[in-house]
This record gives sequence, C-alpha cells and structure tokens, in this order.
Amino acid sequence: MKMSQAPVGVFDSGVGGISVLRELVKLMPNENYIYYGDSKNAPYGPKSLEEVRTLTLSHIDFLVERGAKAIVVACNTATSAAIVLLREKYPNMPVIGIEPALKPAVLHKENARVLVMATPMTIREEKFHHLMENYESRATIYPLSCPGLPEFVEAGNLDGEDLRAYLKKLFEPYFGKVDAVVLGCTHYPFVRPVIQQMFGNGVAIFDGGAGTARELRRRMRECGILNPSEEQGNIEILNSKETPEEIILCEKLLHL
Repeated sequence: MKMSQAPVGVFDSGVGGISVLRELVKLMPNENYIYYGDSKNAPYGPKSLEEVRTLTLSHIDFLVERGAKAIVVACNTATSAAIVLLREKYPNMPVIGIEPALKPAVLHKENARVLVMATPMTIREEKFHHLMENYESRATIYPLSCPGLPEFVEAGNLDGEDLRAYLKKLFEPYFGKVDAVVLGCTHYPFVRPVIQQMFGNGVAIFDGGAGTARELRRRMRECGILNPSEEQGNIEILNSKETPEEIILCEKLLHL
C-alpha cells in the first residue's frame, strides 16, 4: 500500500472523538480512517496523569502498528497528558492533538465572557492554564469542570431528562452571564443542541473539531501524504469494549 493510501489513525477515550472524525471526513472524505475508542476505560478525565499517558501511548502504538500514516488524538484529556511524548516518539509522523477552541470564542466579541467546559484533568493541566493566560487580558474566562458528562454520551444519552437536570445544575451560575461557551471535550458536541437550547441562540458555541481537521490536512500536505484518490475513503471503527452495541453507537454518532 502506498503511504498516501494508508489510513489516518484517530484515537479517543471513548466515543467522543467521533465528533472530530465527522469533521475530518467532512473536510477529507477521500481519506481512509481507522478510529479506536477506549470506552472500556472511559472516562479519562478523572484518572491520574500517569494512567492517561500509559493508556494513550499504548493505543497510539496500536494504531501505528495497524499502518496509520498520521495520528489525531481526538481527546482533550489525552492531548493534555501525552501529546509531547507522542511527538517525541513519532517525530516523522503528523501527530495532531486537540485543545479547547478558546481563541475563536474570545475573538467572537470584544471583552467576551467565555465559559470553558472541560474534563477535570484538562482544567488541572498546565497546557490549559497557558492557553487561558494567552487570552485573559482580552476576555473574562470561566473554566468549568464537567465530571460525569462524557458518561451520558458513552451511554448514548444525548437528550434525556437526567442529562438536562445535570446540565441545568452545572450552568445555573452562568445563565445570562456569558457570551460564548467552549466545548473543551470531544464528547460535548453531541449534546450541543441541548446546551444551545439552555443558553439561548444569543450565546455562541465553539468546539475544536473543525480546526483540528484543517491542521491535519495542512500537516499531511506538508509531508506529501494526502490521498490523491477522488473516491470515498473507508472508515474502520474499533472499540476496546468490543461489543456490537458500541460500534452501532459510533456509527449512529458519525451519521447524526
């Protein structure tokens, strides 16, 4: 197989990274993809840094062994914990991470008030604090830890009463006080319609999926490994849970 026809490896702690895979397929439908979700060990947010690093490195090794020509770490928590190590380990391969889409949210409006939803680990990590420091002079930023939210998505619950009750309690202090919401975990875009409904159409919502897709395309073009084929590429979906239900959920999320 020519390098250009090899698949792009996409990794997430569960099904959340499907939101990034959707953006990748939208931008580069001719590429082949192999998606690996670690739902068996989800969520990663509350885990220790060491545990997330070990899991992430192991799963990326698996994707590289399967012939991936580039890697997308479609998980904010795994990016925070392991992206530097992954780039050191695979210096000749595009390794793209994801981070909260804070920049477009801040630029959206002068002196914006921005709520950043993220996992406990993303908010704890130095990478996120540096990101916030870059924009603190231009906006008021509220980091909001959302433990438990990925589990709703992992269970396929995208609009249940219990989900709404959870979000309402989380958002109560911020209603009427923010101009933008950043979805700082790849699971969150799947509940975006509910979040939008709760805050109203006057509040803009941002996630990093499309920016990640553009960055991957740029890096693959630089490396000369874009697939020249004009045909629709293949998508292989794998999950550590290894149950038919998990793959069905991934397919459903991919085609929402």
